[in-house]
Amino acid sequence: MAYLKSLTLAEVLDARGDPTVGAYVTTDQGLRAAAFAPSGRSTGRHEAVEVRDGDEEWYGGRGVRRHLARVARDVAEALEGLPLDIARIDEILRRLDGAGAKPHLGANVTSAVSLAVAKAAALSHNVPLYQYLNPLARTLPVPQMNLINGGRHAFNETPIQEFLVLPLGAPSVQAALEWTMRVYRALSEIVRQRYGQHALNPGDEGGLTPDVPTVQIGLDLMSRAVEQCGLSDGMRFGLDMAATHLYEPSTQRYHIDRPYSRDELFDLYAEVAAQRRVISIEDPVQEDDLSGLALLTRRLDIQLVGDDLFVTSPVRVREAIRQKAGNALLWKFNQIGTLSEAWAAAELAKRHGYEIVVSERSGETEDAAIADLAVALGASQIKTGAPVRGERTAKYNRLLEIERELGSQAQHAGEALMGRYG
Repeated sequence: MAYLKSLTLAEVLDARGDPTVGAYVTTDQGLRAAAFAPSGRSTGRHEAVEVRDGDEEWYGGRGVRRHLARVARDVAEALEGLPLDIARIDEILRRLDGAGAKPHLGANVTSAVSLAVAKAAALSHNVPLYQYLNPLARTLPVPQMNLINGGRHAFNETPIQEFLVLPLGAPSVQAALEWTMRVYRALSEIVRQRYGQHALNPGDEGGLTPDVPTVQIGLDLMSRAVEQCGLSDGMRFGLDMAATHLYEPSTQRYHIDRPYSRDELFDLYAEVAAQRRVISIEDPVQEDDLSGLALLTRRLDIQLVGDDLFVTSPVRVREAIRQKAGNALLWKFNQIGTLSEAWAAAELAKRHGYEIVVSERSGETEDAAIADLAVALGASQIKTGAPVRGERTAKYNRLLEIERELGSQAQHAGEALMGRYG
C-alpha cells in the first residue's frame, strides 16, 4: 500500500471568485493528487461547517489563509506517513476536529483532504477514481440540468432556486448533453425575446436568470423550449424548491408568488406533477419538516429529494427512512465533511430503496471528481448545473470520458428512471 508522504493545504478560488481550500497530497511513490472543496451558498443548518477565520474579511482569501495557517500543520503532522487508507484517514480527521459538524478544522478542509487521499490512492493503483472506489461500477447517471436559476443562486426575482430538465430518454451521456444543449439554446432565445438580453446572464450554476414569479411560468418556458426541439417524449422536469429559504417560521407559510400553507404547497406540487411532467422535487418542505416530507411521499408518486432535509448525514438519512420521508438522497460529500461518512449515508439510503443524486455546490471549482463519485456510487442522477461554464462542463466532460472508458460495459440509468417515474 502507498503512503502519504506530504500534505499541503492552500487557498484556491471557486467559480464565484471566493476562496476555498485545496489539498495537495504526495505519495511515497512520487505521485501527486489534488482536490478542491466546493462552497455552498444555499446551505442547510444541519450540514457540516465551512470554516473561515474572520468571515467578515474573507475577500481576497484572508479568512481562508488565516484559518489554514492555524490548522494546516496539525492536519499534516497527523496524516503524513500513514497508508492511503481512506477510512482510517477520515477517522483521524474526525478525531482531530472533535465534533460531528467539523467546526474546528472545517468541512472545507476535511472534504478536500479526504478526496485528495482517495485520488492519491487511485493513482497508486493506476486506476480511475471510480474504479478504485468500486471495481464493479458500470452505471452512468442521468444529468439533472439546471436551466433557470433563482433563489440564492441568482440576482433576480425568481423565488424558486432551480428549474431542471432530466433527459431520461437519452441513450447515452453524450446524447443527454446534446439534447440539453439544444433545449438550453432554444430556451435562451425564448427568454431573450420575453425578458431581454440581461436575463441571459448566468446564475451561480450557469442557468438563465429571468424573473419568474411562479412555478408554472418557469415550467411553461422550459416546456416551450423542449417542444421546439422535438424532445417532449424523452425529457422530464424537476424543481429544487430549497423550501427552507421560502419558509417564514412566524406564519408557517412558504412565500413564492404569494404565501402558501403546507397543504396549499402540496396541492401545487400535485398539480405540476400531474399536468407538467415534473417527476422530481428537491427540498419540497423546510429542513426540519421530515413529517411533512413523509406526508408528501405518501401522496405523490414522484421522486422527492432531500438536500437540506438530509445533508448527506447517516443520522438524518436513518431518521428519514424511519419516517418513510422522501425517496432520494441529494449526495454532497462536503455536507458531512469526509468521503467515508458520505459513502455510508449513500449505502444506507440505497439499501432502503432511495435514489442517489450526486450534486455539486453553487460555488464549484474545476475539480471534476464528483463525476467519478457518481459512477462509483451507482448514482442514478448527477446534478452539476447547466452545460455551460468551465466548472460545470468539467464534470460533464469527465462523464463523457468515463463513458468512453466503459465502452460496451456502460449502463445508463435513464431507462429505469423513465420506467419508475416517467
